[in-house]
Order: sequence, then structure tokens, then C-alpha cells
Amino acid sequence: MNGNELAQALRAGDRVYGTCVLSPAPQWPPMIAGAGLDFVFLDTEHAVLNRTELSWMCQAYSGQGLAPIVRIPSPDPYLACQVLDGGAAGVIAPYVESVEQVQQHRGAVKLRPLKGDRLQRALSGKEKLNGQVQKYLESYNQNNVCIINIESVPALEALDEIVAVPGVDALLVGPHDLSINLGIPEQYSHPRFEEAIQTIIRKGRDAGLGVGIHFSDGMEPLIGWAKAGMNLIIHSSDMQIVRQTLAGDISRLRTELGDARKGGSDEPDMDV
Repeated sequence: MNGNELAQALRAGDRVYGTCVLSPAPQWPPMIAGAGLDFVFLDTEHAVLNRTELSWMCQAYSGQGLAPIVRIPSPDPYLACQVLDGGAAGVIAPYVESVEQVQQHRGAVKLRPLKGDRLQRALSGKEKLNGQVQKYLESYNQNNVCIINIESVPALEALDEIVAVPGVDALLVGPHDLSINLGIPEQYSHPRFEEAIQTIIRKGRDAGLGVGIHFSDGMEPLIGWAKAGMNLIIHSSDMQIVRQTLAGDISRLRTELGDARKGGSDEPDMDV
């Protein structure tokens, strides 16, 4: 799946599946590609990946038929252009709280290489691009997916204006930061968190946008939100899945062989 196919699926309400990939190991792309995914989520906000590693990963996953979607460290249009130059199929702007931030992200992802005053006038609606330029930009950026992270109360309050910005393809919930901003850290079954999730789903889908979440704290909540309308499904991460599987296997081996876990407890640490 390329970026254009991913964006069309998101807007149509079709579910697409991915996971967060943190490892730059060269054996990883074909292995991940065999897992039945549509895209990979490459996170540079929290993961330690340099620009060369990230570009290599984007190129490798694209070659495996998986759209690489990159989250940049801050909602900075220059960083968005940088990862697109490296081969990203789409860009997630983190912790967005204003329409102005969304517009700048849209400009970087959907209107590049237009820059400067001309870009700002186009974004503000003060200048209408002529047909030739508009057609060129649409073709140039047709495989770029524009995604906005919703992670705070101000973002929820500005949601009506955010979803009205043209060129946005999807909203992505950051559950950890959102729960903290709501005053209920990591309480993902709390009514206040569930109300926020349902609001994002409803307003995003009503606007014809994809809506998703990156979630690592169990399958049941993720399945429930998907049934409620979420269609950008990012399940866990390579690091978390390896950790959980390895911890479970080693715990079982120790139990079966009668060896106590060093440190006292036989229960694996499953904190996300």
C-alpha cells in the first residue's frame, strides 16, 4: 500500500493496520511485511533514530509495499518536509492544539515545494493558486498522508476547526498524553477518556477523515474502538511485542524448571 492508497482508505472508512517499528535492523522489513500489515509507524518523537536510519527504514518498508508513516518530534513544517525528502509516505504532527499548526502541517505535506509568503497566502486563502500550479502540487504530493495527533483538551476543544482544514487525511489519538491531559493518567477505561475517544471518532468520521490510535495496553479496548469507527489501527510496537513475548516465555520456563526469577518476582513487568 502506498501513501495515496492509504489516504483513500482512511477517508473511505476502510480499516488499515500497522505497528510501531523502532528497530533499524536490516532483517526487520521483510519480517514485518509478512505480518499482514498495510503500513508502519516510525516514531522520531520518542525513539532514537537519526535521519539516515529513518530514511533507510522508509525506503526499505516502501520497497516491501508498506507505507512508512513518520511522527516528527514537534509540529514543525520543516521537519515534515525533511522526513518526506527521506522517503516517508506520510507525516504525523504531534501534540497539535490549534488550527494554525494544522495549516502549517498541511502546507508542508500537501503543498510542498511551495514555501514562504506564497505558501502562507495560499494557506490563509488570500491567494488562489492557478490551475497549473494546483494540478502540479496535487500530483507532486499525491502519495503524502497528512495526520494530526490529538492528545490534549485544547485539541479536543478545537476539533471542529481542525477537521475542517482541507488536506487533512486522519486524526490519531495519543492515548498516554491525552489521558494525562484529561487528569486521569493511563486510565483508559475511565468514562472521561472514553467520552473523548467517542467525540474524536464521531467528529473525525463525520468530516470524512480517518481516525485512529496507537495503543499497546491490551487488545480489547482497541477492538472496541475499531468497532465504534476507528480505522487507523496501530497495534503496539516491535519492542513491546518482543518484550512481552520474551518475558512471558522466560517466566514460563522458570516456572516449569523451578527456577525463581532473579529479583524475587516471577511476574513479568508489562508496563507500557
